[in-house]
Amino acid sequence: MAAAPASPVSAKAAASSGSARPARVGVPSMVGFGGRLRSVSGGRKKNSAAVRASLFAPKPAAPKDARPTKVQELYVYELNERDRESPAYLRLSAKQSENALGDLVPFTNKVYNGSLDKRIGITAGICILIQHVPERNGDRYEAIYSLYFGDYGHITVQGPYLTYEESYLAVTGGSGVFEGAYGQVKLHQIVFPFKIFYTFYLKGIPDLPRELLCTPVPPSPTVEPTPAAKAAEPHACLNNFTN
Repeated sequence: MAAAPASPVSAKAAASSGSARPARVGVPSMVGFGGRLRSVSGGRKKNSAAVRASLFAPKPAAPKDARPTKVQELYVYELNERDRESPAYLRLSAKQSENALGDLVPFTNKVYNGSLDKRIGITAGICILIQHVPERNGDRYEAIYSLYFGDYGHITVQGPYLTYEESYLAVTGGSGVFEGAYGQVKLHQIVFPFKIFYTFYLKGIPDLPRELLCTPVPPSPTVEPTPAAKAAEPHACLNNFTN
């Protein structure tokens, strides 16, 4: 008996199945979108390359500090004239019989320019006792305070204050013509706690006003302000100085 001829449908299916090829391992698969073919693994390679490039690309340079670096010297005297109830000594430590760690000393004194012929303003701040140094007959404080210069603004300083030798404190900022100031100040102890001579080394600000500049009187235990400056006469004080 002769076999029945194969139907067109079954023949087409057989031809289709016979021509199918197995997928090759390691060959990127192709995905179609809108009739276009895209390599999935190829896209991943491009993305990873972009990530690597962004990670290792040179970073943009940090902006340079545009503040002036010129060092300007400013000379100031701080005088305790015993008329401000300053300093106030607050014994907070357990050792009430001697200076000890933790004692606080709020203070405010009058400030004159380096030539002692002009009243500038005042100091205002606080000292924290860090160490009593009996062998030097003195103390080490951490000081935080401001010096006020009338309409010109103020300077803030912080750092060690040694009652028995010179100290260097950091200039931490200011206002007015001292806005943006940094640098340091040398504190010369003349007579503790009544007379101190400061030499500021200021950076980061424009040239200081001429009114603040002077030739300083050499520091000594006998220095005193001129009578006009002490009386804060109009020609011998800064405008709107803090009293």
